[in-house]
Amino acid sequence: MIRSDVSGRMPARTLPILYLVTAHVSLAVAFAVAGSWPRAVAGFFYHSWLVGLVHLVTLGWITFSILGAIYIVGPVALRMPIAAKRADYVAYACAAIGLVGMVGHFWIAEYAGMAWAAAAIASAVLFMTGRIVTAVRRALIDRAVKLHIALACVNFWIAASMGLLIAFDKVGHFLPGFVLANVFAHAHLAALGWATMMVLGVGYRLLPMVLASKMPSGRSIYASAVLLELGVLGLFTTLLLRSGSARWCGVLVVAGIGVFAGQVAWMVRHRVLRRVDAHAVDFAVLHAAGAGVSLVLAVALGVALLIRPASVQMLRAAAAYGVFGLLGFLGQMIVAMEARLLPMAAWYWGYAGSDDRVAPPSPHAMRDRTLQAVVFAAWTAGVPALAGGMFLESAALVSAGAWTLFAAVVVAAVDTSFVVGRTFRRHDSVFRRHDVPKDWSSAGSHVRGAARAAQ
Repeated sequence: MIRSDVSGRMPARTLPILYLVTAHVSLAVAFAVAGSWPRAVAGFFYHSWLVGLVHLVTLGWITFSILGAIYIVGPVALRMPIAAKRADYVAYACAAIGLVGMVGHFWIAEYAGMAWAAAAIASAVLFMTGRIVTAVRRALIDRAVKLHIALACVNFWIAASMGLLIAFDKVGHFLPGFVLANVFAHAHLAALGWATMMVLGVGYRLLPMVLASKMPSGRSIYASAVLLELGVLGLFTTLLLRSGSARWCGVLVVAGIGVFAGQVAWMVRHRVLRRVDAHAVDFAVLHAAGAGVSLVLAVALGVALLIRPASVQMLRAAAAYGVFGLLGFLGQMIVAMEARLLPMAAWYWGYAGSDDRVAPPSPHAMRDRTLQAVVFAAWTAGVPALAGGMFLESAALVSAGAWTLFAAVVVAAVDTSFVVGRTFRRHDSVFRRHDVPKDWSSAGSHVRGAARAAQ
């Protein structure tokens, strides 16, 4: 019974690692390019190089991280087993090839190739989000959490369709309206409707694991999904039409995020006893707090952009708004969740590698504390430096922030490789050394304790 329970929650290994490796490489490349050519980044943001870098962050880092994490979050936190099938690997290959082609064609300003590469990655992610929607319907979790995840996938379908129209419009010039209005509408639907909605939905299940708190429940969770969805769709429409009603849709978005923030405050007030091997300073919690600070700054800048008239200063504020929203909030929230999620997954993978006989070290002991401190310090310094450089159009600040964040990504990748790499090793010597019994009745208490350690 114990064995079937642990095996039933076993997350796939190879495919999520492929997604997460691609995500880290994408973010590292984006920061390296920004650090090397800061004058191409600072200033007016709607040009092919910067748009290519933005898609390395939004598609390469955020979307690939979400898709990779869902194979782990599903069985571990969402009670939603999702197996990695052959078609999933094909979808990953199409998405990776499409990402490289899309960004590469942006950099050489060859828009026909960019559009077809965008179609490849959009098709792959459409397939994966369809898989997520099908799987989440069977998940044994609160329906309000399911609603967040399902709406996030629907929003991606709409955002991807709009993105493809914009991509092919670069060649055929058939879309009506103002170009920047179309781009802003697409960007907000992707960032708020897809990424933020997904982070909020998964956060209701995963943040209690990060914060060591009780799990929130009740009808109030529906409010964040409904308010955010109404606000996002309204904002998408009003930005397309360049309507002054966009500010009221922004109020709905802020209200939806505010409901989620209230639930997080409830989690903080309803903490549970931490494990004795848990560290007093939890870097996953610190990253989540840093993401929260960036979210507050992004919301403040977003509201200012909605209520203030267009100007050169507001365009510069929009660049800082993008940094705080995409990197400070979404990017760092992914770092926070990975800091807790990957050691937990490595525990399961390591346990399976021992034929379910020897429990690996506690997930709390897998991370290198020094490397974690470096990563947190770099994110804390790098995000405001990059945002400040974008607002002030300072190449020096942009370069400093980008290289600081590049260092954070590289160090985090090294730390993660230590955590994940051990799961690929053979454990035969461990079995001989510990003389592990194959009689599950005699090993039952050990396995139950080990399973609790993974949580």
